[in-house]
Amino acid sequence: MRRALLTLAVLVSPATAWAASPSQPLSPTNIFAPISTPADAIFELSLFVLAVTTGIFVTVFGLLLYAVVRFRRNTNDDGSEPPQVYGSYEVELAWTIIPVLIVVALFLATARVIASVQHPAKPDDAVDVVAIGHQFWWEYRYPAFNVVTANELHVPVSDPTHPTPTFLTLLSADTNHSFWVPRLAGKTDLIPNHPNSMWIDPHETGLYLGQCAQYCGTQHAKMLLRVYVDSRADFDRWIEAQRRPAQVDGDVARGRQIFETTACVNCHAVGGTGADGRFGPDLTHLMSRDTIASGAAANTPENLRLWIRNPDALKPGSLMPAMNLSDEDVNAVADYLESLR
Repeated sequence: MRRALLTLAVLVSPATAWAASPSQPLSPTNIFAPISTPADAIFELSLFVLAVTTGIFVTVFGLLLYAVVRFRRNTNDDGSEPPQVYGSYEVELAWTIIPVLIVVALFLATARVIASVQHPAKPDDAVDVVAIGHQFWWEYRYPAFNVVTANELHVPVSDPTHPTPTFLTLLSADTNHSFWVPRLAGKTDLIPNHPNSMWIDPHETGLYLGQCAQYCGTQHAKMLLRVYVDSRADFDRWIEAQRRPAQVDGDVARGRQIFETTACVNCHAVGGTGADGRFGPDLTHLMSRDTIASGAAANTPENLRLWIRNPDALKPGSLMPAMNLSDEDVNAVADYLESLR
């Protein structure tokens, strides 16, 4: 049944444009292809529920079809009323006990999955990440490594023989959000003043996409999630690179001066400089990211300049203001940001 559902997903999912690549056999948002224990537990439960409800449907529809065919009106029908049956204990017990047993089975299966997903054992070498939802971007903090980044979450792959899960503490800086990467775990809400938590243990490296699944304002649809599952060696190298302060490049001094003397520093932080804002993404290693604007656009020189000049051109309704810089100043600031690797 699982193989059949996977085949069906590939045929009907709008996101299967990714399926043409051998390195990406299924969509990175395909709910029918879980690669993490929480997502797999939810998927297996859904298969069980689907099997039970399919059995009920087939049984009821089969009995209905039998009754329609077996007792259809024929030419010899004299119109008299058929024999009536009253007070059948056997029938009454059957339609009472069987539904109760089905409901109990579904309840127990669901309770087992909820308990396993919400109360897992936490190994000593688990990775801790604090994920903070903002309108309309994601902030990620790695307390054990003193790393802060934005919009692109990096986690190590988890070896089933030696699991190294990633535990996420979910916070909101403003309104309700919801963290959902379909192939890694179920949806979990981020609620102001109410810390929440979830965990993932992806078993395959790669890029997995998700979405804020709770309407949070104008640009909710472009508050995208990108989770990079790295090998342990690649993850350690990424952490080491992210811990370094921003590079100092004299060739972009003018752009840095413009950045640090405008309102940019009120929102953005750049490690090793005077920029220490907290309302926008940390830009210390901006050019190590594949996207800008929380996944709304590729991180290219053209898009970066457009984003600085007029954020609404890429993400209408975003809270980043246009600074009304001249083209020369925009290029200078972009050159400075492109040095942040």
